[in-house]
Amino acid sequence: MEVQGRKPDGSVATIALDKNTNTSVISAGSQHEIAVLAGNVFTAGNQAARAWSVALNTTHTGLVLTNPVNSGKNYVILKASFALTVAPLAIASIGLFTGFSSAGVTVHTTPLTYTNCLVGGAIGTALVDEAATLVGTPVWALQMMGGFTAGALPSTTPNIIDVNGAIVIKPGGYCGIGALTAVTGFGTIIWEEKNI
Repeated sequence: MEVQGRKPDGSVATIALDKNTNTSVISAGSQHEIAVLAGNVFTAGNQAARAWSVALNTTHTGLVLTNPVNSGKNYVILKASFALTVAPLAIASIGLFTGFSSAGVTVHTTPLTYTNCLVGGAIGTALVDEAATLVGTPVWALQMMGGFTAGALPSTTPNIIDVNGAIVIKPGGYCGIGALTAVTGFGTIIWEEKNI
């Protein structure tokens, strides 16, 4: 268990309880360092620029993180990013979408390899795809990038958003990056896997 708080100088102090129930105060390090060192934080990103499906299409192309129904984990979304590589033909906004089905996503058309943020660590229970058939009804959860002039790349690319655990995906759920209109680019999602 860990508890984090801000010190008067603005830095983060973490109080941690280790496996032997010893308490320690960790004054240095990043917000997610303990979870990363425990091997529980993962990152997935497109390895080549790709065309994104339009809006909340259930035949999704882009990037989607799915939590298998039998994972025994909740996925806490920490960060997400998107970078355009081609100027869009129409005004486009980019955002995170979520969805859920008790059966979970079962059609993983183009699986994507992801990595542990503890470089060299084992992968988790997640499934990540560049193309998948989504189930249930996906809904917009958090917008990352607003509309901009068609035919031009905005100065906000790449856009990195600190979700900081505001979205949690339980087994059977999914979270992905979506675009309102056709775009081409790279996406990344970083999450922590926590036992239920």
